[in-house]
Amino acid sequence: MFDHVQIKVRDFKESRTFYEAVLKELGYGVVFEDVGVVGFGNTPHDMFEIRQADTDIPLSKSVHGAFVAKSKEAVDTFHKTALAHGAKDNGAPGLREYEEGYYAAFVIDPDGHNLEAVF
Repeated sequence: MFDHVQIKVRDFKESRTFYEAVLKELGYGVVFEDVGVVGFGNTPHDMFEIRQADTDIPLSKSVHGAFVAKSKEAVDTFHKTALAHGAKDNGAPGLREYEEGYYAAFVIDPDGHNLEAVF
């Protein structure tokens, strides 16, 4: 459905370091890069981008992104890595009641975005 989704970040360098480490645990790498923007995914046409926010445009604080994990272990590692890189816990890894077998973890990134890894 999406070619890419982009969120604005307060500190591009800090956020890039965070997302490179966290998304690597889910098997995603850098697939696009330009000044002040970087995209993560498998190809430049299925990616999640971060962009340095302009000073006159406020950050969105209500973004929720759910990333596909290849295993429960990847969800666990996503959560652990995110916390080690400054994220706040928003739901430890475990089964959820959304649907049978839905295993997920949630964190809040350095800009307040709610991130999920789901298997």
